[in-house]
Amino acid sequence: MRAWGVTYDTGFLSAGTSTREPFDPATVRREMQVIRDELRCDAVRVTGGNRDRLETAARHAADAGLEVWYSPFTNGLARGELLDFLADSAERAERLRGAGAEIVFLTGSEISLFTAGFLPGDTLEERTAVLADPRRLRAALPGLPARINAFLGEAVAAVRTRFGGRIGYASLPFEGVDWAPFDIVATDAGYRDAGTADRLAGGLRALTAHGRPAAVTEFGCTTYRGAAGAGGRGDAVIAWDDRARPARFTTPVVRDEQEQAVYLRELLDIFDGCGIDTAFVNTFARYDLPHSEDGGDRDFDKASFGIVKVLGGGRTGTACADLPWEPKAAFHALAGYGRSRSVGASTTPDPAG
Repeated sequence: MRAWGVTYDTGFLSAGTSTREPFDPATVRREMQVIRDELRCDAVRVTGGNRDRLETAARHAADAGLEVWYSPFTNGLARGELLDFLADSAERAERLRGAGAEIVFLTGSEISLFTAGFLPGDTLEERTAVLADPRRLRAALPGLPARINAFLGEAVAAVRTRFGGRIGYASLPFEGVDWAPFDIVATDAGYRDAGTADRLAGGLRALTAHGRPAAVTEFGCTTYRGAAGAGGRGDAVIAWDDRARPARFTTPVVRDEQEQAVYLRELLDIFDGCGIDTAFVNTFARYDLPHSEDGGDRDFDKASFGIVKVLGGGRTGTACADLPWEPKAAFHALAGYGRSRSVGASTTPDPAG
């Protein structure tokens, strides 16, 4: 792969709260340095639904020397509101690019699920219910690509008047995206689970067949025994309250950091072999799923895709004494991967002599 990195959540908005509280710019700056210097990532995908937070995190990422994938990830907006969000974000991204940062702009993320007007249903819950019902989904899919591509056509046109860098979109397979207007083909469906393991490589090769660089903008594994078989559904063991906070586990799970670490390394090797240009681990941290030392019903980090375990309660870690988390086994495995890439790059002969 040309580049690899992690997703960095600035706060996904739901039920009046966000997945990143508090959002402290000084912590963001330090975490971007960790991502660059300790994980040795080439890039970071900055996501979230707050315009100012996205810009702040992107600026700190650029200052750390990372390639920034500027990725609005909104929830609950109407199509016109999302178009306005994307246009404003493109202007902010262009200011960073104009100052010398390497920026890729994504015109939204999984909009069929998180934006009204593409799938049946006024709310996210109603739309996810459509996905869970094969009969309703079959009825909804034929008209979906036309609606998606009409919107993305508007979005790309609006973004290109404001942003001069490369443009992509973080897609879902069933959206049927027409990639002609884009510079980069990208999917959030980079997960391997028990049902897709034998088809993953073929799907990835199809992604690279569009004649454009292909990116896996999201893949990962949660932190309990058996999570590798669940893939992107690993957090389904959590029941959430009406404020989108973790309430309890729906089924008991046993913490297993090594399973997460092995899964991530295996997927990176698969992406390397399939011609993927860039891949992003989901995710650096889930601040809304804190770790508990008792390892029991309050250790919500077991259902987190984060590669660090957030401590909560104002505590700071020992590995990075000024930061509120400890690295998991996945963090160390990915740091080893980053070091191996750095060594390979430094020992590869320069073709120019």
